[in-house]
Amino acid sequence: MSCILSDIVEESQNLEQVYKNELKFGDKVILETINSVYSIRFLGNQKYIVSGGWFDKNKLTSAIINIRGCTWGGSIIKTDIVAACGLYVEFGNKVVTSKIKKIIHIRGLLEN
Repeated sequence: MSCILSDIVEESQNLEQVYKNELKFGDKVILETINSVYSIRFLGNQKYIVSGGWFDKNKLTSAIINIRGCTWGGSIIKTDIVAACGLYVEFGNKVVTSKIKKIIHIRGLLEN
């Protein structure tokens, strides 16, 4: 297990990722996953407005929710990021995306 864990830690340092602490109010992150596209806008205080993918399919467009972090498809979660290519976003309602293929980070779309 420690060999696998050390591999994950090493891999996590080389991922294209968006860190939670780098987001400013109004920043938008667009994720293209294997199955969907998600739009995530940062509101501050660990809250995000999320549209697309599962949220649109379940008529919850513009849901205000938190993001737990990203996983490798199992129970190990990287909690300091919103998204990383190759990983899966886990939202506060326990919805998990398919694997992220592409991330676009757009700075400051809302006024505080």
